[in-house]
Amino acid sequence: MESFIKGLYKKSLFQGDNGYVVGLFKIKETDPDNEDLIGETVVFTGYFHELNDSDTYILHGKFVIHAKYGEQFLVDSYERCMPEEKDAIVDFLSSGLFKGIGEAKAKKIVDVLGKDTLNIIIDNPDNLLLIPGITKKNIEVLSTTLEEYQASYKIVLVLNDLGFVTRDSMIIYNKYKNRTLDVIDSNIYKLYEDIKEIPFKKIDQIALKSDYSIDDERRLKAAIIYVVDEVCNTFGHSYLHIDEIYGYVNRCLMTNISKESFISSLNSLILDLRIIKDEEKYYLKEMFDDEKLIVNRIKYLLKLEDDSYKKLDLIINELEEYQDIKYNDEQLVAIKNSVLKHFLVITGGPGTGKTTIVKAIVDLYKELNDVRIDKLTEKIALLAPTGRASKRLSEATHLPAYTIHRFLKWNKEADKFQVNEYNKSDVEFVIIDEGSMVDMNLFASLLRGLRSDTKIIIVGDYNQLPSVGPGQLLKDLIESEKINLVKLNYLYRQSSDSNIINLAYDINSGIVNDECFNKGSDLILKEASSIDVMDEIRKICNSYKKMDYKDFQILVPMYKTLNGIDGINKLAQEIFNPKSKLKKELKVGDVIYREEDKILQLTNMPEENIFNGDIGIIDSIDKKEIVINFDENYVRFTPANFNKFKHGYAISIHKAQGSEFKTVVIPVVKEYNKMLYRKLYYTGVTRAKKELYIVGDIESLKKASSNNHSDIRRTSIKDRLILAMEKSSE
Repeated sequence: MESFIKGLYKKSLFQGDNGYVVGLFKIKETDPDNEDLIGETVVFTGYFHELNDSDTYILHGKFVIHAKYGEQFLVDSYERCMPEEKDAIVDFLSSGLFKGIGEAKAKKIVDVLGKDTLNIIIDNPDNLLLIPGITKKNIEVLSTTLEEYQASYKIVLVLNDLGFVTRDSMIIYNKYKNRTLDVIDSNIYKLYEDIKEIPFKKIDQIALKSDYSIDDERRLKAAIIYVVDEVCNTFGHSYLHIDEIYGYVNRCLMTNISKESFISSLNSLILDLRIIKDEEKYYLKEMFDDEKLIVNRIKYLLKLEDDSYKKLDLIINELEEYQDIKYNDEQLVAIKNSVLKHFLVITGGPGTGKTTIVKAIVDLYKELNDVRIDKLTEKIALLAPTGRASKRLSEATHLPAYTIHRFLKWNKEADKFQVNEYNKSDVEFVIIDEGSMVDMNLFASLLRGLRSDTKIIIVGDYNQLPSVGPGQLLKDLIESEKINLVKLNYLYRQSSDSNIINLAYDINSGIVNDECFNKGSDLILKEASSIDVMDEIRKICNSYKKMDYKDFQILVPMYKTLNGIDGINKLAQEIFNPKSKLKKELKVGDVIYREEDKILQLTNMPEENIFNGDIGIIDSIDKKEIVINFDENYVRFTPANFNKFKHGYAISIHKAQGSEFKTVVIPVVKEYNKMLYRKLYYTGVTRAKKELYIVGDIESLKKASSNNHSDIRRTSIKDRLILAMEKSSE
C-alpha cells in the first residue's frame, strides 16, 4: 500500500554515483496506518538529486522488509518542503547552505521579512537592502543559492512533463545536474549513451514527441549504436556488416531511412571512434577493444618463458600416493603444464576427469610454492561463470570458489567492476571452470582486473553450448591452434552404469544407438507421442515427488508449445507442491507462486550473490513480497523484480548449463523443430549425474544428434590470435 512519511533527513548510509541513497530519516508525520512510527528514525532507500539535513521532506512509497537489512521505506517519489515557521527559516538560512550567513544575520532577515522571507528573496533580492548589516555579497549568495535550490525541482518537473518517470528523472538530473535541460535541448539521445538504465526506445518515444524528425542525424546515430549493441548481444556476434545494420535500423525506427542519411551517420560515428570499421566489419568500440585486449594478453602470456620446478615429478608422485590415485598420461600433461605454462586450456567431455585435474592443480601449486592452506586463496582464484558452477568447483577443491562477477566485485549502482585496470587483484594464478560459458566481455573484464603476468587456466567442454553473451571464447581459442591445449579423451566412467556418458558421446558423434537405453537404471527411454509426453512426465514426477528439489530437474528446449517449459512447470507444481491452506501463494500475471515452489533465477544479481541459472525455493510470501532461499542465501523480491525469476521445476537447457543434477528428465518431440540440434541435447544429457529419462520420440533425438548446425557467431578472436602469433614468430 502506498504510504508517505514527512520529516527530516538525518544522514546517508550509502550513496551511489547515480543518486541512489540508503539513509536514515526521522518521521514527524505519516499516514494513519503508521502513526506509531512518529518520532522514530527509519531506514529509507531511493533515488535523490540532493538531500540536506536542514530540510523537511515528504517521501512517498511503502515500507518493505529487506531479507538482509530489515524494515526499510522504499521511496517512489519525494517533495522538499520549504521552511514555513520563522524558527525553521532561521535554521535553514544559517545551516551552512548559504555561505556568510550565520544565525545572527539569518535572524535579522527573518525579523524584517517574516514568514514569507524565502519567496520575497526569490521575487526581489533587493528587499534585503532594507536589513542593516546585509552586504551585497550576502544578497548575491542568498539569491543565487535559492535559485539553484529551486531550479533542481523545476528541472525534475520538466523531465516528468516530457514523459520520464520520477526514478528516471532523478537518474538524469544526478548525471547532468544544472546542465540537464541543456543536454536535453542539445541531444536527448545522449541519455542513451550516458545512462544505461533508460532504454533507447523510451528515449526515442519522448524525442519524437518533442519534435525530433524521424531522420534526425542524432536519432540515426543513437539507433545505430543501439542496433549493433542489441543484435550482437542477442546473436553472440562481436561485429556486423553494413547492410545488416541498415536493415535493423529501419526495423528499429519503423521507417525507411535513406541509405545516404544512414551512411552519413555511420561515418560520423566512425570518426567519433564510437564504431570501429575493420575491413568490412563494424564493431562497437567496446567490443573491438575487448577482442584486442584478449588477444594481446594471451599472446603476452604465451610468449613468457615457462616456469621450472626441480621436484615436479616427485611431488606429483607423492600426491598420487597420498590421494590413492593414478593420473593417466593426458592428465599428467594437463597437471604439469598448468604450473609450467602461463596460459593453458584444458578441454574434455564428461567422465574425462576435468574435476580431478583441477583439484590436482591446486594441490600441486600449493606444494610447489610452499603456500600455507590459509594463504592459498591470496595466491590462487577459483572462478566460474555461475553460482552453481562455482559451488561445484568449491566442493571439488575444498577451497572457496567465486563467480567471476563476485571476484571482480561488481557494483550495481556504479554499473562497473571495482576490481579493474585501476584496482587490480594480487592473485598469481586463476583457474576458470565451465569455460564454454564465459563470454568475451566478461573475460576481458577479468583480464583488466588481473596483473598482466597472472597465470590463467581455462577448463571446459568444447562441445557444449556457447556463452549467452557475445563471443565463443573457448571455441575460438581452441580452433586457433595457437595456444597451449590439452584435450582429454580417456573416459573414466566407461562401465555398465555409464550409459548416460555413452549417450552423450554418441550424440556428439552424430549417432544414437537404440540399444543404449533401458539396459540399466541410469538411462531410461519413455517413448511417447507428442500428446502423451505430459502423461509420461507426470508418472515420472509422481515417482520422485519426495526427492530433494535440487536433485531432480526437467530440462526442456522451449517455453511455449504443448510440451513447453511453461506447461510442464504448471504440471510439476501440481505434483511437487499442490495448493494447501498451510502455504501462502501470490498470483503474478497468469502464474501462481506458492511457498515451497522451486524457482529459477533469470538474471545476474551480484549484489545479492545470485546469478542467472541459480535454483532456489520460495521460503515465504508476505503480501506482495516473495523471499527465495538460494542455498541459505535468502533474497527478497518485490513486484518491481518479479520478472527476474520463474518456476524452476522445468527449465531450459541453456539455463541448466554449468549445473548438474542427480536425476534429469528431457522430453524430445518433433514440435521442438529448430531446437533439435546436437549441442543443445549434448549439453542437456551431460547435466545428469545418476539418472536420465528421455521422454518422447527417439527419431527426434536422432534428428537432433545428426544436426550439427548451430547459430554461426561472428567473432575475430581466432583470426586475430593466429595473425598475432604468426607475426611474433617471424
